[in-house]
Amino acid sequence: MVSGYKKSIFIDTRIIFGMALESDYSRLKHGDKAPSFTLKGTDGKVHFLNEFRTSKALLVVFMCNHCPFVKHKIETIVELHREFADKGLAVVGINSNDPANYPEDDFEGMKAFAKEHGIEFPYLIDETQAVAKAYGASCTPDPFLFDAQFKLAYHGRFDDALSPGSRPTTAEMKEAIEQLIEGKDVSIQWKPSIGCSIKWKK
Repeated sequence: MVSGYKKSIFIDTRIIFGMALESDYSRLKHGDKAPSFTLKGTDGKVHFLNEFRTSKALLVVFMCNHCPFVKHKIETIVELHREFADKGLAVVGINSNDPANYPEDDFEGMKAFAKEHGIEFPYLIDETQAVAKAYGASCTPDPFLFDAQFKLAYHGRFDDALSPGSRPTTAEMKEAIEQLIEGKDVSIQWKPSIGCSIKWKK
């Protein structure tokens, strides 16, 4: 059982670091437009990309409920939303995991996770996994930061605290958000996020 657990973490980490390489799904590049979506949220509403058209920046994070890497970063995501929402940042969480094989990631689990962690931004379910594929998402968490025109400005880690329990010494995502809100180009170097692989349907 222990060896199997180590193997799964190893495979997931390989997938994450492979994000900068060729993958099965095309990855958005700098300046690419955000693919549209219309998805149901834990708040009972249906949310779509264009509702965030007045935002100065849009952070789309592919996440889930059970992943230890998401649990490690959820406080950071919530804090970024609370700090910058009034300044023009919109945040959207999207769960694309297959709930048939990962029941913790089902819609009811999403509701409980949102309540537990005080999530006040839309947390959406990507039941067909089409949105994750359109974005080229690979892991959880996988953050995509767009400018006011929905053009990709930064795709990478939140900070250098990549493993559960570690503490950050950098703040790449926060700095990128600040630059966009100030009307500047993002100068932050893209470095991959690390997490569990998205659980694709078979």
